[in-house]
Amino acid sequence: MLSPIAAASPLVIAPAACLALLLVYYFGAYLFQNKGLSNIPAASPWAALTRFWLLREARFGRRYLTVDKAHKKHGDMVRIQPNHVSIANVDAINAIYGHGNGFLKSDFYDAFVAVSRGLFSTRDRADHTRKRKIVSHTFAAKSVMQFEQYMHQSLNELLRQWDLICERAPTSTKFARFDCLPWFAYLTFDTIGDLAFGAPFGMLKNGQDTIEYMDYPGGPSKYMRAVDALSRRGEAFAVLGCLPFLKTIGHLLPDPFLRHGVRSGEQVAGIAIARVNERLVSTATNDNKRVDILARLMEGKDVNGQPLGREELTAEALTQLIAGSDTTSNTLTGIFYWLLKTPGVLQKLQAELDAVIPSPTDEISFQSVKDLPYLKACMNEGMRIHSTSALGLPRVVPLNGPAVDICGHKFEPGTVLSVPNYTIHRLESIWGADGDQYRPERWESLTVDQKKAFVPFGHGPRSCVGRNVAEMELMLALASLVRRYEFELYQDKFDTWEGFLRKGFRCEVGICRRMA
Repeated sequence: MLSPIAAASPLVIAPAACLALLLVYYFGAYLFQNKGLSNIPAASPWAALTRFWLLREARFGRRYLTVDKAHKKHGDMVRIQPNHVSIANVDAINAIYGHGNGFLKSDFYDAFVAVSRGLFSTRDRADHTRKRKIVSHTFAAKSVMQFEQYMHQSLNELLRQWDLICERAPTSTKFARFDCLPWFAYLTFDTIGDLAFGAPFGMLKNGQDTIEYMDYPGGPSKYMRAVDALSRRGEAFAVLGCLPFLKTIGHLLPDPFLRHGVRSGEQVAGIAIARVNERLVSTATNDNKRVDILARLMEGKDVNGQPLGREELTAEALTQLIAGSDTTSNTLTGIFYWLLKTPGVLQKLQAELDAVIPSPTDEISFQSVKDLPYLKACMNEGMRIHSTSALGLPRVVPLNGPAVDICGHKFEPGTVLSVPNYTIHRLESIWGADGDQYRPERWESLTVDQKKAFVPFGHGPRSCVGRNVAEMELMLALASLVRRYEFELYQDKFDTWEGFLRKGFRCEVGICRRMA
């Protein structure tokens, strides 16, 4: 008779062996490495033992809140993975993210690779420098001014649609009630479609987010709900980034949240595949004359001085698509909620705009509003308190260098460090006892630490290359909508869910046209 072990099926032994290897790997990391982190308090006992703890917090959309709570309890430094320390100290921002320190992105970014590594997901320093040179001139302040005309095309379509919503207001009230959150997504998608690919996606005109995509170049056209797909992608990838090897078996994972998120990521990549395929065909037949972001990318060169290959071109186009839509729409929604939620702010902003924009129907130029102090304060304060990018972006202490001293603690090579945006944007020691409140007036006199701690677009060589575009789009949208409409807010709380970005579920408002 065979022993129970001998009789066991290889199909039973294999999973058990894999589980044992995982346990040895992750608990071994705790037992034999990171001794220099043993005196840093852990957010949870499990956080010091396994990367699965942070994965679980991310899976339920509470990572930023859990990390913030841990900092409130333990102070500046908190261990959130066996080899990952979160530092909520303003002096850590430049030390970790600044120029010339040699820090690289961690393996968290491997979960975000699609088609090939783009500007966001590349971890190699030389490759990142090359990619950034290709796209940075496109987003220089002088170049961005050429984009304004295209922003107005999408913004004018949003105003037309909202005017129609106003006309449908019930006779019992002058305000038409609706959820403005999806409309902001349509606006930013159509805008980046126009800026990056030469034409809007048609979301504003159609009032919904259906977009064409391809699974592979030249493949059959398919259609999906892009806003939902992009949300599922970000939510799943933020989880998988805590343990990136899971991405490679994403389609086999038992959790449908992750499986569907991986598939959504493929579909979102398919948007760029479809648009790049269309452009390459039109370029080959000389049918396209417009200069846009994709045209600029096509002018870029690879490491051998040759034009970017289709895969790299598609990856960079995808980076611009995601960065120019999802982040901006969620930021705009958060700003609007707090703008309407806080007594007196809307009226004060309208008074500032009324003084420079004669009529509610006038098209507003960026030149006329870019230096308005209260408009800029409302925008910055919204980005601070909402913190669309709420989690701490992880960086690795250089492997080929010495230990580094940050905020009085030495960190060995290979240690992962991050500064949590949500926490640093609300830290009482920096922003005062009212740091949890939306108060644009605080921007009239910022302290040195407050200026250093405000990092909605990141810091250093990996900061957002499209910041100029985003700020122009935000200011034009805020000014145009606030000058044109009166608003009411119909919710007491702005509930959010964190994926890679912190997103609201809805923003119920009422609007009516202003007469003067």
